[in-house]
Amino acid sequence: MTPGCGHRRTAFTLADRMPFSRSLTPPAAVLALALAALAGTTTAADLAAGRQKAQACAVCHGPKGLSVAPDAPNLAGQPALYLGNQLRAYRGGARKHEVMTVMAKPLSDDDIQNLAAWFAAIQIEARLPD
Repeated sequence: MTPGCGHRRTAFTLADRMPFSRSLTPPAAVLALALAALAGTTTAADLAAGRQKAQACAVCHGPKGLSVAPDAPNLAGQPALYLGNQLRAYRGGARKHEVMTVMAKPLSDDDIQNLAAWFAAIQIEARLPD
């Protein structure tokens, strides 16, 4: 007992603090900890550069990331991870679209990160119909 406080001292283990870790194999537990640590870290994207680069996207996806073409999706408010993955897939040829393949081909990794961050940063509002 700790003098004066009426409580016993208790040593906490990782399993006490992360109850799910008891059910994980050691490699899975290490992976879970690594992913948890990375969840709060991102590399800084340049929103101004993303906004500038996004001007070329406005023809189909609209100046605010809200599509003006019937076959182009809205980009505003989409998660940066999703947008980045799709742009890399177009650039690498894993995903094919006549226009997007050409648009994504010259993009650098930084360009993709900046574009994805720009469109993800646009706030959108959804309203249910009356």
